[in-house]
Amino acid sequence: MNRPTSRRPPRAVVVGGGIGGLTAAVALHQADWHVTVLERAEALAPVGAGIGLAPNSQRALDVIGLGDRVRELAAWQGDGGLRDPAGRWLNRTGSDATAKRFGGPLVLLHRATLVGILTSALPAGTVRTGAPAELTDAGDDRRAAVVTTPDGPLRADLVVAADGIGSAVRRTLFPGHPGPRYSGFTTWRVVVPAPERPFTPHETWGRGALWGTQPLKDGRVYAYAAALAPAGGRAPDDEKAELLRRFGDWHDPVPDVIAAAGPGGVLRHDVHHMAEPLPAYHRGRVALLGDAAHAMQPTLGQGGNQAIEDAIVLAHHAGRGQDVVGRLPAYTEERLPRTMGIVRQATRTGRLAMLSGAGPVAARNALIRAVSRLGPGIVLRGFDGIADWQPPGRTYAAGAEPTTAPR
Repeated sequence: MNRPTSRRPPRAVVVGGGIGGLTAAVALHQADWHVTVLERAEALAPVGAGIGLAPNSQRALDVIGLGDRVRELAAWQGDGGLRDPAGRWLNRTGSDATAKRFGGPLVLLHRATLVGILTSALPAGTVRTGAPAELTDAGDDRRAAVVTTPDGPLRADLVVAADGIGSAVRRTLFPGHPGPRYSGFTTWRVVVPAPERPFTPHETWGRGALWGTQPLKDGRVYAYAAALAPAGGRAPDDEKAELLRRFGDWHDPVPDVIAAAGPGGVLRHDVHHMAEPLPAYHRGRVALLGDAAHAMQPTLGQGGNQAIEDAIVLAHHAGRGQDVVGRLPAYTEERLPRTMGIVRQATRTGRLAMLSGAGPVAARNALIRAVSRLGPGIVLRGFDGIADWQPPGRTYAAGAEPTTAPR
């Protein structure tokens, strides 16, 4: 019988070297686990451009002592908000109001920067790139889980499945689940030098399309766009030209940002989300996190944030390796309702943002303006229960008080 090892430290294998997987690796390493991260790609070169870390994920990173390093990268100061394509403001929200309500700033940073912060907290050799992995045994309370690699099998007390929206581990654990479905729109992302003319951070909602321009600490800007489109569609020429066709006549600085994009510098991905929840986020000795468990639309900016939360909560429940199988149900119980609630809220926001009829769009914009006149706090209430989340366990942020329970 293939029994789990009795030696200490316990062994964890993380499948996937993205943000959620690396956060889990750091958290488990700090809890005295022996951790191996298996990343299929040949290098940790993150797909994507920017990521917004809200106060909830920053507090999660506080648990592993990295939250303050992220906060130092905050670039948004002053006003920002929601506009229409002509540049008229639908809602104004200041960075101070956001920080005051949720206990911290919104930090925009390049994904590669965050990956660097996380990997710097891991021992050399923890991450193996060019290492595809297959779950061949989920294990149970009597035997270890087994992950097969080209170099041979790895036995583990815990397997963390952080292998993304197309998760092979998820399909192995729950073969009857339909998986993520297409949300009806596609996205573009780009990082370019900041325009010469100053701009106010914004998201702009049009008819079946949106655009966002946000500053990064290093002097560049992260811009993102979305539009209704058939699944699998691609531009007949290139994606920069597609952005010009769709957004080239929108307000400043949108045309300048598009013009600054280099050839091939625009990323495009269709958006999928987990409309039907999984039965659980664990089975045997395996736990799913991030997009592998609860892919969501980017309309609340919470996909990466929730993966970071998952990682910290999973490490909290995994403890120091004793009775992992008996402790994983608590991870599902804590994370599944919260994350699927955010999946549903993001889907509702996506429907609102992607309205395409002239009448519905005019009514939406009028409603947003009317609500905004009651004060910025009214709009920010949409993130109550999300951005104000507190992690379990002790935190290590400068001056932070220990936390004891999630919200």
